[in-house]
Amino acid sequence: MFPMGEEMLPTQSMENASADAPQRSAAEEERWRKSIPAQVFLNHFFAISYHLQASEGSYALQNLVHFINHNPALSEEDVEQIRKHLHNCWSTEYALRATAELGDENYLRNALHWTFPQAYYSVFSGLRAFLHTHGVRSNNTELMRREIGRLVVKGFYPTAMGFYAAGHYNDFRVHRLPLASYKPSLNLAGKELEAQAQIGQFLRTSRNIRAKAIRQRVQANPNTAIRSVRTGEVLQKFDHSHWQQLTWRFGYTTYFDLLSRLQISANHREIERFVEADINFKLFHQSLLDIVSYLNFVHETYVAKAVGLEVYQQWIEELPAHLQNGFVKQRLAEKVGPIMAAVTPPVIALPQLGLSA
Repeated sequence: MFPMGEEMLPTQSMENASADAPQRSAAEEERWRKSIPAQVFLNHFFAISYHLQASEGSYALQNLVHFINHNPALSEEDVEQIRKHLHNCWSTEYALRATAELGDENYLRNALHWTFPQAYYSVFSGLRAFLHTHGVRSNNTELMRREIGRLVVKGFYPTAMGFYAAGHYNDFRVHRLPLASYKPSLNLAGKELEAQAQIGQFLRTSRNIRAKAIRQRVQANPNTAIRSVRTGEVLQKFDHSHWQQLTWRFGYTTYFDLLSRLQISANHREIERFVEADINFKLFHQSLLDIVSYLNFVHETYVAKAVGLEVYQQWIEELPAHLQNGFVKQRLAEKVGPIMAAVTPPVIALPQLGLSA
């Protein structure tokens, strides 16, 4: 379980935010305090969206060496499976987008029960298409998590989404976010420093939760449990050296772990705490949509590079009408197509030389 409570900021930050807030009644104050975990969760996803839009080169895949050299050998079966994954990705993104058009703030509040998993599974399906072009055909989440971590670290993603956390428990390091060490506030990011600070906190808390979950799983199994050298009993308390024995199991903590928080939260009682919170649900939904749209763009463009632009265009032409003429075609025209044109050598028409007499 990935409880929202893990996202609670230090007491000092809460006290400062409370002091700066307008005077509230006792009931309003209690509701505000209960909303803090959900507000922090919103802050984190808004910070990712802010960071994507503020970062230079977020959409410049044509500048990535790994993208330029992405020319895998794919069978007909591979191509067909990739197409199916993308179709699932687009259908789920369509549903996520449609939710915003159907209702007001109150509707979006109650829609979190399905928008959380929609955001996760849209990206998950796009990821499966992307990973399939790298020879990864499994839907095993742990295998996918490790492969995504490897690709993020190696630089397959633009720097804006290339951040990650690594290291031992209580000694996590955040990479590619130079401002991540700053202390975040309870406010929405209004500048890059705050955005990076909040993303850094999100990475650290997510890695912390994963570390504890792995420890619990390992220690619950008599065959894998770390035991006391002196007594042979399963250890109940870990020191630094014990945690180091588990670090290799963590993998890297990337955007995939952050999005996984949506899936887990939607499956447990935490979702009720979101629904009851006093936060900006329209902004939450828009932030999720910004992130989903961006990641799907990245994975779609890699797929188009792998299968060829003509094949990719044909897939879109064969989509149902509600998908064919909407956001999928728009991303192709505005982003995927221009990037493909930038990396495809232009055809130079040479003059026809006649045979000499």
